[in-house]
Amino acid sequence: MENEIITTVFNDGVLTVKLPGEIDHHLAKSVRAETDKKLVTVRPKKLILDMTQTSFMDSSGLGLILGRARTCEQLNIEYTIVNPSPRVRTILNLAGVDRILDIRGV
Repeated sequence: MENEIITTVFNDGVLTVKLPGEIDHHLAKSVRAETDKKLVTVRPKKLILDMTQTSFMDSSGLGLILGRARTCEQLNIEYTIVNPSPRVRTILNLAGVDRILDIRGV
C-alpha cells in the first residue's frame, strides 16, 4: 500500500513498513498510527521496520521503535529492524536498543 508517509507491504505473514527519510516528532505520531492500524488489521506473524531510507531520527523515532516492540510483544508478533544507516545505528546502539531488539543490516 502506497502512502504519503510510509510504504507497507504484507506478504506471506510478514508486514514490512518502509520508514521515511526523517523521523521527527511531527512524523512519528502518523507513522505510529499507520503502523499500529496495519498490525491490528492484518495480524502479521512478523513486523519488519525497514530503515533503508531513514537518515535522521530524534528521540521520538526511538519512541516509535520501542513502542512498536511493546505492541508486537502484546500481539505475539516477531519484530525486526533492518538496514539502519550508520548514523541511525549509532543512535540505536547508544540508546541500548541493539541489546533488546533484533537489528539487521548496515
